[in-house]
Amino acid sequence: MRVLGLETSCDETGVAIYDSEQGLLAEALYSQIDLHAEYGGVVPELASRDHVRKLLPLVREVLTKAGMRGEELDGVAFTNGPGLAGALMVGACAGRAMAYGWGVPAVAVHHMEGHLLAPMLEENAPDFPFIALLVSGGHTQLVRVDGIGRYRILGESLDDAAGEAFDKAAKMLGLGYPGGPQVAKAAEQGTVGRYKFPRPMVNRPGLDFSFSGLKTFTLNTVAASREAGGHDAQDKADIAAAFQEAVVDTLVIKCTRALVQENLNTLVMAGGVSANTVLRARLAQKLAKTGGHVFYPRPEFCTDNGAMIAYAGHCRLQVGQAEGLGVSIRPRWPMTELTPV
Repeated sequence: MRVLGLETSCDETGVAIYDSEQGLLAEALYSQIDLHAEYGGVVPELASRDHVRKLLPLVREVLTKAGMRGEELDGVAFTNGPGLAGALMVGACAGRAMAYGWGVPAVAVHHMEGHLLAPMLEENAPDFPFIALLVSGGHTQLVRVDGIGRYRILGESLDDAAGEAFDKAAKMLGLGYPGGPQVAKAAEQGTVGRYKFPRPMVNRPGLDFSFSGLKTFTLNTVAASREAGGHDAQDKADIAAAFQEAVVDTLVIKCTRALVQENLNTLVMAGGVSANTVLRARLAQKLAKTGGHVFYPRPEFCTDNGAMIAYAGHCRLQVGQAEGLGVSIRPRWPMTELTPV
């Protein structure tokens, strides 16, 4: 089964073709980072317009790379939520129209299920069951995964997602957008330990997260640094390092707690923040001590992409799931409402 995947939930237009026998045949991605950078964050209307401009050219590019025509596909998968309403509508309408025109079924994919299943695109893929850490600009969740569509939320952020906190910290430090890579780059030159940041909610029972207090602590630290007259490049790097260490430690502690609670030893990490090399190294080191294993997608599949949507869509199309002719996006869509496969 060959499935075309379309991702347009936020600020990246992703298109890919997945073959159930040959794996990923072709993929292409267009990032809107430069478009939104001057605003310090995503502008929904601009994002929607750019998806309209780039989606069909990317579809043609991917079909050419795969040496295929649209009529040779077996299905079309599109991100139906959660995400920005206007951006979702672009992919949903285009995907449903292409499927109708080519005479193939279409399936609506949950954006976070796509992220959760992205490590399955790698040669060394995890087996069910496992704990998934979904950590991005919009979500921070710990999920027990017993199979496709069989999800139980163990904990989630009560306010800012980890990726959102990175973006806000970067803005406070004047490091630019998107914040995650900018903070990580600055932290490489920082002195760990000069500043001590709190690890939010790690001393409380449960697996929920909260990063708003850490954001406030960062703001106060930056303000104190400026008042002291020493807010230079090194000071910014030191604050960035302290912030990153606090987020990484918090995520590692919560992941370890979730694995113990559920009596599992396999962790899957996905979403934009999962590309953070310090987080990857710290989790691998921690789990190695207990015989556990951590899986994550290649860096280019950590952020939004069409490959994860094509794969997730193929999983559901194979068991006969498909959409009607109507289009009904879900900007808010709990993963626990998904149908098991």
